[in-house]
Amino acid sequence: MGGVLLRGFGWRHAGRRAWALRGVDLRVEAGERVLLLGPSGAGKSTLLSALAGLLPEDSGEQEGLVEIDGLDPRKGRERVGIVFQDPETQLVMARCGDDVAFGLENRGVPTDEIWPRVDEALHRVGFPYPRDRNTAALSGGEQQRLALAGALALRPELLLLDEPTANLDPAGADLVRQAVARALDADTTLILVEHRVAEALPLVDRVVVLEPGGGVRADGTPEAVFAAHGAALAAEGVWVPGHPIAPRPATAAPGDLLLTADRLGLPPRLGSTDLAVRAGEALAVRGPNGAGKSTLALLLGGLLRPGTGRVTASAELAGTDHRTPPHRWRAPALARRIGSVFQDPEHQFVTSTVFDELALGPRRTGQPEAAVKETVAGLLERLRLAALAAANPYTLSGGEARRLSVATALATAPRLLICDEPTFGQDRRTWRELVDLFADLRDAGHGVVAVTHDADFVAALADRTVTLQRAATSDGPADPAGDRAGRPAIQPGRDDIR
Repeated sequence: MGGVLLRGFGWRHAGRRAWALRGVDLRVEAGERVLLLGPSGAGKSTLLSALAGLLPEDSGEQEGLVEIDGLDPRKGRERVGIVFQDPETQLVMARCGDDVAFGLENRGVPTDEIWPRVDEALHRVGFPYPRDRNTAALSGGEQQRLALAGALALRPELLLLDEPTANLDPAGADLVRQAVARALDADTTLILVEHRVAEALPLVDRVVVLEPGGGVRADGTPEAVFAAHGAALAAEGVWVPGHPIAPRPATAAPGDLLLTADRLGLPPRLGSTDLAVRAGEALAVRGPNGAGKSTLALLLGGLLRPGTGRVTASAELAGTDHRTPPHRWRAPALARRIGSVFQDPEHQFVTSTVFDELALGPRRTGQPEAAVKETVAGLLERLRLAALAAANPYTLSGGEARRLSVATALATAPRLLICDEPTFGQDRRTWRELVDLFADLRDAGHGVVAVTHDADFVAALADRTVTLQRAATSDGPADPAGDRAGRPAIQPGRDDIR
């Protein structure tokens, strides 16, 4: 089975004035493959959480009806499997086989059935390692395939995928999409949320677009929906194929050096790396999962002590600390000079409201309260977060949380901004606004470093691109294990100025 019915469905999170989604009427028949679209904040992830039975009655207010095969999803969770955009939130065991078996054991599956089902699920997603592989030694794409195997082992009638390729490099994302296509049974219902629309279309036969504020904007075959609504949807923020975005080239040549890395490394996470960052320049750092990109961002941002080499800040950037490496600067000074945006937004949230999160940096650097409020109001408006000022940061959608994390780094107007995957989870409109924001910073003389898998972002903004390359370790072939393994180096010939 796996049929879905929503009639006038809406949900408002506790403590929120606005509804996450409302007035949704939708029927999905068993075996259909649906791509769920809509601008950031339209309620896509909330809808998937509702279908997975993950919205407890005491966590918000519901209106209307939602059913899976006639049952409240909270009472039919065994029918549904869900995979989130961050696989680490779903991996709970140290060994891969045990992780896939975890759900089966919780469901009370007989012991003699568990391991055959584990092996079958791992095979269906093309998982390349034996059961005893350590989950901490997997790349992002391998983690996502393992999370998918864990969901498939439960033999769900309805499979929900919430941006499963958002944080992966192109090769890893393609492997996950291949795994989904290969693993689905003919009668399994699929509902997929994905911003990479063009790449996702081969997996689906129907497109449903949620309208921000309530209801369904469009529903039909991909060809029919995009032919009738493509231009309007692109203007409203949906990533419609065939609607490119114009680039934002720099208005002037790069300025003076702000930061240099000399043989910088943190073995085994990052090998010896040389790098220069200039004022008035947007530098993109690319490379496969496991090349050490996130580690490099933390080192450049003064948030990790180098294992080898050094980071040197210019007198313009460092001021009175020009003889001291950034990782030894006091926190207020570091926040004023170098802003950092982490790969996982929730890792940098420390307050209970969006407003206070944005106000924290300016307050710590001693700004008057009137100036703090003016700064916060401007950022809330610019990044479309004004309606969420009183919301808890941990209740935001993935795209909203990413914009908040960028805004917190910008709140102290740092001379250098270092971002790790700054555009994941964004609709077309908020993506454009982030590009424009970074371009405005660069053109005003700030330095911007972006670690990214987003080729469109690089094409639209980057003045220079550096590609890190994962190299083999002493234990054998290269293992794309995020920032946990590999000895990367800058690939020769890829430090190019467009």
